[in-house]
Amino acid sequence: MWQIILAAGWPIWPLIIASIIAVAIIGERSLALRENSVAPKNLLPELQAWLAKGGITKETITRLEQHSLLGQVFATALSNAKHSREITKESIEETARAVAHQLEKYLSILGTIATVSPLLGLLGTVIGMVELFGAFTATGHDVAQFARGISVALYNTAAGIVVAVPAMIAYRFFRSKVDALLLEMEQQALKLVEIIHGERN
Repeated sequence: MWQIILAAGWPIWPLIIASIIAVAIIGERSLALRENSVAPKNLLPELQAWLAKGGITKETITRLEQHSLLGQVFATALSNAKHSREITKESIEETARAVAHQLEKYLSILGTIATVSPLLGLLGTVIGMVELFGAFTATGHDVAQFARGISVALYNTAAGIVVAVPAMIAYRFFRSKVDALLLEMEQQALKLVEIIHGERN
């Protein structure tokens, strides 16, 4: 591996750094976007049980805020339960925007890596081609420099694609997962609003 890095030259280093960042983001988002930790499906039934036992209390709201991101949305709904349905929904939407920001954390960086990596690979290709043509002189050509130019060009082209493809797949996957989680949270929040205002049992 080290020999490949040496053969690819200095243009490979930005791609190596980008790949490390991408792997770190993919690992972090894989843990952070688990449905059980973001929007557990059993939270609404549990909340209904809490409300049946003691109604809306500060302890219930605090427990919800610490439970999950969906719990934060529910806590906002309960905090505004005394207001009209419209005001309750508006407060939920404000909290949902903050929650969406947390869910989308680092995804823009991952998308940027997926977009920029092929360009970094192309930069390495151009630098390799410059070295390649620099091997030709009026008196002949330098075989070692010619071979090095080819190595730099090919390795960087391949590395750009290798980094970009998994990063783009992960970015698309996480984007769709965030959208699905937000939709699920929205539906559960609307159910809670109906329960609070006596429109659903």
